[in-house]
Amino acid sequence: MKGEPHAIPRVVVRDFTSFDPLPGRHELPSDVIHVWRCSVPRDPGAINELVGLLAKDELTRAKRFRFEADRNEFVVTRGTLRTLLASYVCATATDLAFQYSEFGRPTLGGDSPIEFNVSHSSGMLLLAFARNRKIGVDVERIRRDFSTTAIAEQFFSEHERSELDKLPVAHRHEAFFRCWTRKEAFIKALGEGLSHPLHQFDVALQEDANPILLATRPDAREASRWELRNVAVADGFTATVAAELP
Repeated sequence: MKGEPHAIPRVVVRDFTSFDPLPGRHELPSDVIHVWRCSVPRDPGAINELVGLLAKDELTRAKRFRFEADRNEFVVTRGTLRTLLASYVCATATDLAFQYSEFGRPTLGGDSPIEFNVSHSSGMLLLAFARNRKIGVDVERIRRDFSTTAIAEQFFSEHERSELDKLPVAHRHEAFFRCWTRKEAFIKALGEGLSHPLHQFDVALQEDANPILLATRPDAREASRWELRNVAVADGFTATVAAELP
């Protein structure tokens, strides 16, 4: 990473509605995180315009999707990322060249201070941007067609499973997805993907919890290096952004 992260950041949530590849310059102070909300458009014309922004490897990846909805979601995610990222670094969307970590995470590389992360679920898209601090974001649609207990046993920590079991059955799916997005945003910020053991840290399940990141293992001090925040999204979804602190 370039430079040092600053104090507890302020999260600014914005709605992205224009797919103009040159939306103008966006300033990003070091103590602010921008989170953009976007719905995947159904207009084929808008999607085709975004296709024109993608690099060859992104087009190849898009073609691998079996279902059109998944393919369109990927195209809109990458096209919107390029559009917004270009406005932060004063570049042209088509000229941006991504580098990929061993876990597949894209970065601009070089000396760019801009860190970013994206997440999409069922037509809802979130894009988070920060300066000189690691960042992760996750959004999920709240589903009720599965057993929370079975999946929690596989992916949640002992503390999280205990807290989930204490809740009334009617509230467990909302709490499950709050927990899921919080854990996902944190490991995405770490940059290690699912290779990071999910049982090695605890997050809160309550909607208004503060702090959200409760404990990290084996180094308990790691919890103080991160800030997790809820992100307001449409009804039926839940989202979290995780950011590095000093």
